[in-house]
Amino acid sequence: MRTPVVLGIESSCDETGAGIVRDGKLLAHVVASSMDEHARFGGVVPEIAARAHLHSFNPVVRQALDQAGLRVGQIDAVAVTTGPGLSGALQVGLAGAKSLAYAAGVPLYGVHHLAGHVAADTLEHGPLPEPCVVLIVSGGHTSLLLVRDLVREPILHLGDTLDDAAGECFDKVARILGLPYPGGPAIDRAARDGDAKAVAFPRPLTRPGNDPFAFSFSGLKTAAARWVEQHRLRGEEPSVADGAAALQEAVADVLTRKALAACRAHDVRTLIVVGGVAANSRVRALAEERCAAAGVELRVPPMTLCTDNGAMIAAVGDLLVRSGAEPAPLNVSIDPSAPLEYASLTPLPAPTARAV
Repeated sequence: MRTPVVLGIESSCDETGAGIVRDGKLLAHVVASSMDEHARFGGVVPEIAARAHLHSFNPVVRQALDQAGLRVGQIDAVAVTTGPGLSGALQVGLAGAKSLAYAAGVPLYGVHHLAGHVAADTLEHGPLPEPCVVLIVSGGHTSLLLVRDLVREPILHLGDTLDDAAGECFDKVARILGLPYPGGPAIDRAARDGDAKAVAFPRPLTRPGNDPFAFSFSGLKTAAARWVEQHRLRGEEPSVADGAAALQEAVADVLTRKALAACRAHDVRTLIVVGGVAANSRVRALAEERCAAAGVELRVPPMTLCTDNGAMIAAVGDLLVRSGAEPAPLNVSIDPSAPLEYASLTPLPAPTARAV
């Protein structure tokens, strides 16, 4: 019997992604980004993003099919991001995915964007260990999760950001420092020539009595802004390299410290770091260092799978198909603020008790 082939579509923000997965193996991975169109505005403009998805959808899907050596008629299921994300952007991806599923006569699966980031790791390292702690760090999300069976069991939130996400902090401070958008890669580049100890930036929510797994980066952003302001009030320009290095160190310190604390608290031996900020060199290096010292296995997807992409959505779709999950109806709609409870809009029934 032929193993099902799943096409995944991602359009939650400024990347139009199409990926094809079969039995946990990545067959195609294509992304078209509209980031350059947003850069002059210093952030993503929803209307521009939606228009870019309209222009990119068909070419990206065709290229993915060509890359996999397949035709639309050889696709067995379509998975698509239905939330969270920008409303107009999500609508474009969902409309295109519905059309493909209807034309091919195959089931459609609505996928949670953040579950896609978690599943991205399986394309590089294989099935997720049960249980594992997952740290999701991106422009809009910073969360610590306890994951067992990604598509069968509820996803437990250990902690989330209370205000700014880590990537959002990078973007805002980069603008203050005069660095280009997106701020994360710009901060990472500038930090290479800086001294991480030059500025004593705070480590938010790391004092005794604070929530051990919650995040807050708004105060760190404010501290960086005040540091720049103090220099300029004295008629000086701050060292961009030092500021970037110190900020990056503070973010990496908080992220990895809390992630390892979650592993200890739940007796978990595997930490998975995903999302766009997982591409940051200092976050990766400090996570490697601290995981090695704690005897915890660290899994981080390749950089091409850290940012938004269709392959990660196809990976969730592949898991859903193989688990026997019910597909979504063709009248399924988007949910721009969807909470992460299950990987799919139609979760499977609770699993039966496992044999001892």
